[in-house]
Amino acid sequence: MKQKPFLLAAEGLNKSFDGFKAINDLNFYLTEGELRTVIGPNGAGKTTFLDIITGRTRPDSGNLEWDTDHDLLKLNEYEIYRMGIGRKFQTPTVFSDHTVIENLLLSMAGPRSIWHSLFGRVTAAQKERLAEILETIKLNTQAYRKAGELAHGQKQWLEIGMLLAQEARLLLVDEPAAGMTDEETYRTGELLLSLAGKHTIMVIEHDMEFVRQISQGRTVTVLHQGHVLAEGPVEKVQSDERVIEVYLGRKSKAA
Repeated sequence: MKQKPFLLAAEGLNKSFDGFKAINDLNFYLTEGELRTVIGPNGAGKTTFLDIITGRTRPDSGNLEWDTDHDLLKLNEYEIYRMGIGRKFQTPTVFSDHTVIENLLLSMAGPRSIWHSLFGRVTAAQKERLAEILETIKLNTQAYRKAGELAHGQKQWLEIGMLLAQEARLLLVDEPAAGMTDEETYRTGELLLSLAGKHTIMVIEHDMEFVRQISQGRTVTVLHQGHVLAEGPVEKVQSDERVIEVYLGRKSKAA
């Protein structure tokens, strides 16, 4: 079978902070439509890698290619955003004083002004898309509720919905299960699984039960000291002695 072209390809990335090597000769490849989970202990370089992908941090050396012919390292944050790369942070960053549907409108691709988003005419196509997103994130009944009043899990789902409204091709999702109840965690996993294939998704996570839920039949990447330590099916990664030593052996849910 012919190998799919990589949507995101990192080769030889390096980044140091005051002598500490956060990213160390990192090679990482992601194909379109893939759902990839990235795990690793604190200090493994996970957040720094996301910062490099989104243009918040520049590497000291290496290459980062998007969609086969775009050099992300030459682009600014807003240009990377417009390329279709969206990021959901661990702490939800929703507009608390606006309703759920207003949050989605503010995130929609197109004219970016708040006035246009909230007071401009909403087209039939936009209404249809909003309805689809609300159905996907299971917030249909909360559409006109202020985002600040939502439960923690619902805020996380809204932020994922905002990435969908942005029409992001790559969703970078940072620790979505953090602070959630078991039910919310399971529903978040179901949401991400429903999006796989339609979107490319990279999930940074610590909760190994959640990782197992979303990674069956998929690749898990383990980072350690800024480098790929292991990569493969979740069962293989969990049984890797190196991974057990540096990560899984410490805690079942590493901090």
